[in-house]
Amino acid sequence: MTPGARVEAAIQLLDVIAQGRAPADDVVAEYFRRHRFAGVKDRAAISGHIYAVLRRRAELDWWIGRLAPGLAIDGRTRLLVALVLIEDWTPDDVTRACDGDRFRPVGLSNEEDRLISRIAGKKIQHRDMPLHVVGNFPSWLEPHLEAALGRDLTREAEALNQPAALDLRVNTLKLDREKARAVLARDGIDAARTKFSPIGLRVFDRVPLAGLGIFRDGGIEVQDEGSQLAALLTDAQPGMRVADFCAGAGGKTLALAASMANRGHLVACDVSARRLERATQRLRRNGASIVQRQPLTSHRDKWVKRHAQSFDRVLVDAPCTGTGTWRRNPDAKWRLEPEDLTELVKLQADILDSAQRLVKAGGRLIYVTCSLLREENEAQIEKFLETHPDFALVPIGEVWQRALGGDCPFRGPMLRLSPARHGTDGFFIAVMNRALTAPGGATEGKAR
Repeated sequence: MTPGARVEAAIQLLDVIAQGRAPADDVVAEYFRRHRFAGVKDRAAISGHIYAVLRRRAELDWWIGRLAPGLAIDGRTRLLVALVLIEDWTPDDVTRACDGDRFRPVGLSNEEDRLISRIAGKKIQHRDMPLHVVGNFPSWLEPHLEAALGRDLTREAEALNQPAALDLRVNTLKLDREKARAVLARDGIDAARTKFSPIGLRVFDRVPLAGLGIFRDGGIEVQDEGSQLAALLTDAQPGMRVADFCAGAGGKTLALAASMANRGHLVACDVSARRLERATQRLRRNGASIVQRQPLTSHRDKWVKRHAQSFDRVLVDAPCTGTGTWRRNPDAKWRLEPEDLTELVKLQADILDSAQRLVKAGGRLIYVTCSLLREENEAQIEKFLETHPDFALVPIGEVWQRALGGDCPFRGPMLRLSPARHGTDGFFIAVMNRALTAPGGATEGKAR
């Protein structure tokens, strides 16, 4: 493909993504499935164009509004500006690519040409930009992010605008981390040990995972280090009864099965039977035979009542704004609306209230989000504990020492991870224990 053809493909995909019907990675993957003639370099270039726009969209829009207020702000205009401000194309490079020839964008209008000429040589950031533009997030989120991150907001926002490394979880049902690292090295892949997770590896280069034997055989899975820690801090032990209440496609379910050494009973619940079905192949590949998939009609499904207080561990990886995952899903931030946060906070509270019914006396409820917002994290736990006096917060240091050994490298009773501080996606983890004795003194069961 010519540079112009790559630009035209990226423009078309950006317009599809802007419609908000599917995540960007799904849109791009589907395009490449339908256009198999696109080579490795073509795919890298097209993806690079798209994600440059998605990550820095607010800054690009600011420049367009400042220098060419009459131009429509769409995929084409944003990409033209990104080519110059982010990818260091010259105005002549842009003009040659946009010559209107077959498969290439139509020629620049006079206004587009003036805009490209005016921004040439400028830096993408400008001192007049407000915080939400420099940070590249929706303006309505600014007070929420400031409340959660304080003085770290600018640094964290910049980290969220950088591509994430590829984190792999080693499936300890099949091999240990050092053996996995050696296998990857034989395949020419340099994998570093993750800093906090004892079962994680980090790769900084593009890796054709599907072609690796260690991946096809279930020896490794893609999973951010923060997500690995969430599963490990669930402290699911062999022989326990464990419920993954919002299992989705089963990433944490697989990690829990490995923690349990494939012994015990692990139930993967989700309101989407389709997502659970998609997990089937991964479960088989990983050798996780203790998993029962349980579709729910809703988080208030009668199955929950029938299995009340019968689980040692209940993990709630709650639906959330996903503000901690913008490194990987930058398009998600632009789909968020204020009402989404309001609805999600209510839904999280209701899911927690339902899931807690499964926890046996002495058992634990683990609440996890991939959000940075206090409303979805600390505030959610504070409200839950006020209304559920038979639960108490377990300091994360105690949980860490039992589950991972050694002193916890994080302060505070709950765990908050972020890209700038920890090099992970943004994650929140809180662990709560159900009392052996109910309020009023009645004994409810035995601890584990």
